Amino acid sequence: MADPLVWPALLGVLGAIVGSFLATIAVRWPAGRSVLTGRSACDSCGRTLAAHELVPLVSGAVARGKCRSCGAAIDQRHLLVEAGCAAIGVAAGLAAPGWQAAAGAVFGWLLLVLAMLDASDFWLPDELVAALALGGAASAWWCPPDVVERAIGGVAGFALLWLVAVGYRRWRGRDGMGGGDPKLLGAIGLWLGWRLLPAVLLVAGLVGLGWVAFQHLRGRGLARDDALPLGTLLAIAAYPAWLVMIVSAP
Repeated sequence: MADPLVWPALLGVLGAIVGSFLATIAVRWPAGRSVLTGRSACDSCGRTLAAHELVPLVSGAVARGKCRSCGAAIDQRHLLVEAGCAAIGVAAGLAAPGWQAAAGAVFGWLLLVLAMLDASDFWLPDELVAALALGGAASAWWCPPDVVERAIGGVAGFALLWLVAVGYRRWRGRDGMGGGDPKLLGAIGLWLGWRLLPAVLLVAGLVGLGWVAFQHLRGRGLARDDALPLGTLLAIAAYPAWLVMIVSAP
């Protein structure tokens, strides 16, 4: 029998490596910089980084979070995404063995970068949401729930938020929700099925209310028309829901 810690360890290490690339996406893409071409470089001075400066988590710690050439602080999103992806990989490996764990890790990794992009730029790129949706459809062959539940979840997730957005626009005469949010919930539905969507929406709402309350306690209350990154809230709620679903599956 394989050591039960093999998958958590493997996906944890892989998560840190994948996180290094996803962090680059989170930092470069909103700024209009290419994420697929060119060598890794300092975001401030542009110096090309050597191989020993690209070791996920380790290099940033050794450099104390600063570029050794210009002394500029390294964007904290690099460390956060690398650590987050490593933790997601470990969690997926502990929740399920084999390909189920790999699928869950991919789900979490994509949710994390989408959450970061929405939190910083209120942007959910169609390309990443489409990748999430395709992964949800493909993983139906070896992960619960079944294809029918996922299909219903995909349609219901998109339709629900789309109707809310349309209703708000007609009521207030302006947009109150980004166009990527219905697509994201639809993609999440393709992973979780329709049964868990109410729980995802509930948890996302509670997290949002908690954030607003925290800002009020800090004396930084939000104005009536201030926006919250709904995609980030949905992503935060969706991955724990997947873990619970997999652990509870017969």
